[in-house]
Amino acid sequence: MLATHALLAGLIDHAPLFPPASLPVEEALEDHRRALASPHSWMVARFVCPASRLAEIDGEPLRLSVVADAPVEELDERVEAVEGRDPAQARLGRETYLEGVELDEVKAAGARAKVRCGPEPPPIDELAAFIRTCRVEGIPFKATAGLHHAVRTDGQHGFLNLLSAAVFGEEEAALAEADPEVFALGATFRWRDREAGADEVAGVRRSLFVSIGSCSFTDPVEELEALGLL
Repeated sequence: MLATHALLAGLIDHAPLFPPASLPVEEALEDHRRALASPHSWMVARFVCPASRLAEIDGEPLRLSVVADAPVEELDERVEAVEGRDPAQARLGRETYLEGVELDEVKAAGARAKVRCGPEPPPIDELAAFIRTCRVEGIPFKATAGLHHAVRTDGQHGFLNLLSAAVFGEEEAALAEADPEVFALGATFRWRDREAGADEVAGVRRSLFVSIGSCSFTDPVEELEALGLL
């Protein structure tokens, strides 16, 4: 397995119902179908849907991550993950991503963490500390919002920066990196003089940095293509 696949497989939780895309449900579903039919469909993880809108996608054959904007109680078999702010949601028996909850509470609940990277990006030192604590405490996390670029651009965090911080450590330096030329993907994943093979990268994706939430599938893919990384 190439490091390219190990790093990017199932990276994108596709969220076209959410801002800034905010597509109507039929358009969002069609957008997701296009993603699943694309040559890079292996980068797609789940379709993200608010709990309040689950009835609108009843019967659609989807892998779902449900954002708990309404009470979440009975879940159908399509639901693989729940995202919210209530540690009690971990009792639902799905992967549970908690946002705005102290990491010690996340760990005590047996849950995973969720960090928001926009629209106002958190400072580099704050995001670095979050990633570092998740690593030390063994808490998997996902990142969402604001990750519109592969590499840091105009003060916005890049998803390759977060992946580098997770894989290589040196969190502040990795998050601050703004030169796309210092990243390379192929048999290994490289950032400047640091290099990791597929097995190491796959381990980090399983145990630490699980996915990104993105309202667009095409934007991340096209950025990676433009950088010659896909």
